[in-house]
Amino acid sequence: MNEEEKINIDEEREKEYLRKIEAALFVAGRWLNTQELVMLTNINPILLKILISKLKEKYDNLDGAITIIQRGDLWKMDIKQEYHNITGKLASGSSEFTKAEQATLAIIAYKQPIKQSVIVKIRGNKAYEHIKKFLQLNLIKAKKSGHTKELSLNDEFYNYFSLQPEDVGEGEVGEIKEINNKP
Repeated sequence: MNEEEKINIDEEREKEYLRKIEAALFVAGRWLNTQELVMLTNINPILLKILISKLKEKYDNLDGAITIIQRGDLWKMDIKQEYHNITGKLASGSSEFTKAEQATLAIIAYKQPIKQSVIVKIRGNKAYEHIKKFLQLNLIKAKKSGHTKELSLNDEFYNYFSLQPEDVGEGEVGEIKEINNKP
């Protein structure tokens, strides 16, 4: 017996739960983990994961521009990859990353591979939180290097920002030089 067979709910209750999950993902505009979704929707974590899969399948079959993306224990409602160029023209900034997070990620992209200790010297102690978030989202990878970690971009970074590896490098990311030169 699979998890879905263990948890029986009536059709109307399932529809209501799906609407709650959909509303939470839509309004958040960022990655949400299981704990956050449980707190927002009051849905059992096992049932929640089953229902998110159903919701994802629904959006995949709709033939629309919206999709639900999963990265480990994180979910996000987003625009399908082929429409990012349109939304990029409309969006003036990223609600998903603060300016400070963007600056930290830009330095990693520009200087990779770079030691975490160097990032912290440049960006301050908040960089630890930024790096943790980027690792969770699989945008960067870290390998042990002495007492610190060496950070570099992961393949998911390029997919996430619709870039090619050759698009990221010295002189390619315009504002990074300004960020690096700030005291």
